[in-house]
Amino acid sequence: MLTGKVAVVTGASRGIGREIAKTLAAEGAAVVVNYNGSEQRAAEVVKEIQEAGGKAEAIQCDVSDFEKAGELMDHVIKTFGRVDILVNNAGITRDGLLMRMSEEDFDKVVTTNLKGAFNCMRHVARQMIKQKGGRIINISSVSGVLGNAGQVNYAASKAGIIGMTKSAARELASRNITVNAIAPGFINTEMTQVLSDAVKEGAVAQIPMKTFGETKDIADAAAFLASDKARYITGQVLCVDGGMAM
Repeated sequence: MLTGKVAVVTGASRGIGREIAKTLAAEGAAVVVNYNGSEQRAAEVVKEIQEAGGKAEAIQCDVSDFEKAGELMDHVIKTFGRVDILVNNAGITRDGLLMRMSEEDFDKVVTTNLKGAFNCMRHVARQMIKQKGGRIINISSVSGVLGNAGQVNYAASKAGIIGMTKSAARELASRNITVNAIAPGFINTEMTQVLSDAVKEGAVAQIPMKTFGETKDIADAAAFLASDKARYITGQVLCVDGGMAM
């Protein structure tokens, strides 16, 4: 259980982030639902959590902005007094083949996905050191482990998250702060719903378990890594992908 813990989940208004926020709240944590543009959806997540008896607050912040990410963490610390769990989930895609990919599409994905995670870790680390403990969970991707055609930008950002996770884990381990990554495979979300049937069939063919995962599969992994059951696990990449990356 996560009773008494305070969690910040970035990009929590939809998909995997939404499910992680709800699951951590169900485990007893007070959850800050971060969003960038989807205010109404974030409010819906907060309402769902509160109606289930949990604690939640929605806060708008573009985590790719270093200063704003700092303001987000300052607000959480001022409001709740601590930050026990940080889940860096905020991410975007701008898919395209390498020879056609614009500099803007590359920069935007790396800035949001990779720098956004750095910004939040950078601004929360001091507080976690001060309170003598914490859990940081970074959402990577099977694309960051294996690479994926048409996703040079996305795969680079998610592979970068893995390297950043391992480096931060080494730096913070002696302070009772664990840093781990989850690498989801194909998960049933809005992002995968827009794929054509042909693409979905091709994806399923690559998955040994022959099915897409659900957002709850990722959320349960995050809840485990956030709990005391994972106290001796750090610097790891947990692939939740039906066997794709094995």
